[in-house]
Amino acid sequence: MPQAMKIAIIDDEKDMRQSISQWLALSGYETETFPSAEEALKGLGAEYPGVVVTDIKMPGMDGITFLKRLMSIDSALPVIMITGHGDVPMAVEAMRVGAFDFLEKPFNPDRMTDLAKKAANARRLTLDNRALRRELSDGTGIMKKLIGSSPVMERLREDILDLGQSDGHVLIDGETGTGKTLAAHALHAVGAKAGKKFVITSCAGHDEETLGRRLFGPAGDDAAQPLIEEARSGTLVLEDIDALPIGLQARLLSWINEQGTPPETRIVAISNLAEAGVTCEDKLRPDLYYRLAAMKITLPPLRSRGEDILTLFNRFAEQYADEYGCPAPEVSAQEAAQLLQAPWPGNIRQLANVAERAVLQNRRGTGTISSLLMTDEEEAQPGMTTEGKPLKEYVEAFERMLIDNTMRRHKGSISAVMEELCLPRRTLNEKMAKYGLTRADYL
Repeated sequence: MPQAMKIAIIDDEKDMRQSISQWLALSGYETETFPSAEEALKGLGAEYPGVVVTDIKMPGMDGITFLKRLMSIDSALPVIMITGHGDVPMAVEAMRVGAFDFLEKPFNPDRMTDLAKKAANARRLTLDNRALRRELSDGTGIMKKLIGSSPVMERLREDILDLGQSDGHVLIDGETGTGKTLAAHALHAVGAKAGKKFVITSCAGHDEETLGRRLFGPAGDDAAQPLIEEARSGTLVLEDIDALPIGLQARLLSWINEQGTPPETRIVAISNLAEAGVTCEDKLRPDLYYRLAAMKITLPPLRSRGEDILTLFNRFAEQYADEYGCPAPEVSAQEAAQLLQAPWPGNIRQLANVAERAVLQNRRGTGTISSLLMTDEEEAQPGMTTEGKPLKEYVEAFERMLIDNTMRRHKGSISAVMEELCLPRRTLNEKMAKYGLTRADYL
């Protein structure tokens, strides 16, 4: 039972409050008691991390009125009502208003525990879902997922912030595995439609009739809401826009024109073309292409992102190490240089795969990152190379990675990092400032 999950107990009878509190505390819950609804309302808000157990008949504000107040604050807050003998009609009214369930006195303590467990699970799910929605709609949170301090990533974040403020349609393109869907999430999250619907679908993998039905829905068919209706007033993301059949391109253009300016629903189109020498413009009718590409974002390939490669590798390795319950592999200077020089035809997706395999190798005590890179380079697309960099850049990238790794391992303890890296405090501070590392990021 997570410590954050609480149970608030409201009853004007002290003995009853204490009895319920003791029983639920023995069952592993953190309890707090209130002698009246008025007192409880001072401490119960929309994000209350728990469940409410309240009597129905109380002096002052009764249980039903109290329940209505709670439902107006947070309609998803689980409230368990305690009723006396003969109060079943009131219990039914409470359920109609929004109570989670009710118990009739005298009640079985085990029944109380069972109800508390169900209500707590429901509350936890609600709070988790809200946290996830906030993460997806909070521009600050999702922009942090666009990891990297390279110039191309700084420019990408600026472009997303700029275009996010507009209502116009956007085309996102770039090589496979560069994070185009994440960029679409970020565009939605930083704009005026952040709190509205975000609907995403792929234009590939369906025949024209099925895709047409999913997007626009046949006339008179209310069995499934078409995506253009589901996304109304929000953002509709169309992945693999280059695979949209020509007949549906005409319907999409007609729907876009019907919306007027500014459009009620924003379209973010994603092009995943893998054909050499072929662009999204070649696949779409010109009038549709220019409507979608009025604003355009191109995701940079990983090979152009410099030391971001090491930062991302470390993040992925840490995540997989936590997942598999083993230490993340140490990256040598030679391996860091190889990571920076690799062509990465599969971009971030390929880097994540290499990091996972490196963690699994490290758990078994066999293999090296170099051997994984050699295997991947054998499968690389011909003609994709990374330009050589001055030695100074490799050294600085490795130094930054080493300090970053050590700070993470010691959770921001400056003294521990100084001791492990044999650096005086002033030198460590100067290097952290040089590489944009702050202690607060590791606490």
